[in-house]
Amino acid sequence: MNKFNINQKIGVILALFSLGYLWMAFQIPEFSLPRPIDSDAFPKALGSALLLLAILLFFEKPKHKVQDDDEAQDDIIEESGGFWTSPRMRVVVTSVAIVTYAFALQPVGFVLSSILLCCGLAYYYGYRNHKVNLLASSGVVLALYFMMSYVMDVYLPTGILPF
Repeated sequence: MNKFNINQKIGVILALFSLGYLWMAFQIPEFSLPRPIDSDAFPKALGSALLLLAILLFFEKPKHKVQDDDEAQDDIIEESGGFWTSPRMRVVVTSVAIVTYAFALQPVGFVLSSILLCCGLAYYYGYRNHKVNLLASSGVVLALYFMMSYVMDVYLPTGILPF
């Protein structure tokens, strides 16, 4: 009998990964010039957040029992609605979207290309409330842009926008 559920197994794997990531983040050397936020702050924050989320996942109970692999795969394909939304095509479409995003980042700019990526992938994955999607994507992207540009002094491409 297996005494660990899937959430606990994935939580342990993610916790080990985050501990390795945090160990590497603490190896980043500090700049000799004093700065309010150093180059190691963001990796340390990400590693800490991942460790916290892994611990929360470990204690979360699964909502339903896992089906057999064949039945689960059939359910996913039947519910997905065809070829373009099959699990394999989702990986392909998401990968193509990220590569397109990488090429569009410099000419279009961080803000517009990131909002297009977020809104486009959310629409592709089935989220149809466009106002909420645009508001949430814009809010997150603008917050990241202003934090990176004005707080951390990291250059992000402006593209066609004036800021």
